Amino acid sequence: MALKENLAMLRNMHGYSQEAIAEKIGISRQAYAKWESGATVPDIEKCALLAQVYGTTIDSLVRTFAVEGIGTLPPAPTGKNIWGVVTISDRGQIVIPKGARDLFDLEGGQRLIVASDEVGIALIPATVFEQIIKKGMEYMSVTSNEN
Repeated sequence: MALKENLAMLRNMHGYSQEAIAEKIGISRQAYAKWESGATVPDIEKCALLAQVYGTTIDSLVRTFAVEGIGTLPPAPTGKNIWGVVTISDRGQIVIPKGARDLFDLEGGQRLIVASDEVGIALIPATVFEQIIKKGMEYMSVTSNEN
């Protein structure tokens, strides 16, 4: 069962005791311990409170996501997604998972900006990136005229 593993993982990641989490959501430590052991499960309202405390979604709270060679990943924070594993071809091509394409309305032939930091790579629709740059340039123009 995914929920019990996620509850234990999230509680430990956030440095909470079972008692501290139980207090935050208004239950006994014993009730929370039963959720982590899988003996019982929380109702939907308690799941919503748990998701809020842990900064994730109910959906992420009750599912697990495993990556080959890594193991089970903790639930993603609200607004963040894990789409799965992709393989880079010899030509440097990857296939963006369908769920990500659907969420961001990505279509074949669409231009994307490839950005990165020291941790990873981001793909930004070129139209969105261009709008951000345009707003930045407008802001710079306004602030330079004020000085």
